[in-house]
Amino acid sequence: MTVAIVDYGSGNLRSAAKALERAAREAGLNRPIKVTGEPEEVAAADRIVLPGVGAFGDCRSGLLAIPGMAAVLQEAAGPRARPFLGICVGMQLFASRGLEHGCHEGFDWVPGEVVTLTPDDDSLKIPQMGWNDLVLEQAHPVLAGLPAGAHAYFVHSYHLQATDPSQILATVDYGGAVTAAVGRDTLIGTQFHPEKSQATGLRLLANFLAWSP
Repeated sequence: MTVAIVDYGSGNLRSAAKALERAAREAGLNRPIKVTGEPEEVAAADRIVLPGVGAFGDCRSGLLAIPGMAAVLQEAAGPRARPFLGICVGMQLFASRGLEHGCHEGFDWVPGEVVTLTPDDDSLKIPQMGWNDLVLEQAHPVLAGLPAGAHAYFVHSYHLQATDPSQILATVDYGGAVTAAVGRDTLIGTQFHPEKSQATGLRLLANFLAWSP
């Protein structure tokens, strides 16, 4: 039951791996965690985690620079239907396109666009950086057990506006509703960083490791 964290030159890989290892250990789950940039190892994994830090276009280019990686991820998210977690820009890549520094195509797994944050409160700074309370919009096994108002840690200037509201699992209020988590089928993505979100993040990661969609 190997978990592959995709290494494509973007993402807080060490923190993500440590958090997943701790979540597995505390939940009593045997889930070896492997950080890898090898498409063959990602293809062989039972679960996939796609992190991402930085600009949408740069992350997309980093994935495309690894021969075969994008195709492996498409298979995992589609015909092979592996449990798949995207974190921050890794989640944003689920979208149809990102509008950060130009227009860049995404995977189109969760139809919608990644657009700049535009809070209706001028006192709120961009990027959104720090803790915020989650508003759970849809029930989902990976969010099970999280209380109303669970704290999560965010660092971002853009967010995913999904076309289908049923695919928005959680939001936060940052001068208006901002997408915090999306999902469909075997895919789930979080705009916040579960590896930095303490108890909330560990619960979510343990749920993901136990999830059998």
